[in-house]
Amino acid sequence: MKPQVGIWIDHTRAVVVNLANGHPTTETIESGVPGHPHFGGQQDGGGEQKYEARHRQGLARFYDAVLAQVPTPAHLFIMGPGEARTELRARVPEADGVVALEAADALTEPALVARVKAHFAHIH
Repeated sequence: MKPQVGIWIDHTRAVVVNLANGHPTTETIESGVPGHPHFGGQQDGGGEQKYEARHRQGLARFYDAVLAQVPTPAHLFIMGPGEARTELRARVPEADGVVALEAADALTEPALVARVKAHFAHIH
C-alpha cells in the first residue's frame, strides 16, 4: 500500500503528517519566505518584477523541501487556506500518486492528524 500523507500548507509553513504503519508522525517546515508586499504605482528599474522573481524562487524551494518529506509514490491529501495548496499540487508529478485538495484554515497539530486520518479512512 502506498504511504498516506497529509499536508497543511500556506506560504509561511507546512505541516506534513505521515500515517506510515498506523503511527502518525508530523514534521513542520518553515518557508523562510517573507510576506508578499503590494507595490503601489509605477516602479522604476523593475524592482517589483525582481522581487516577484525572488519570491517565486523562494516558494519553489519551500515546496521542494516539503515534497522531500513525502515518500513517493504516495497518496497525498493537501490542505490550506490559500493558493499554496494548489501551487504545491502543481509540483507533484502525475505518476506519484493520488492527490486530493481541500480548503482549510489553520488547525492544531492534533486536529490536523485527526483530519488526515479521517480523510484516508473514507477512501480505503
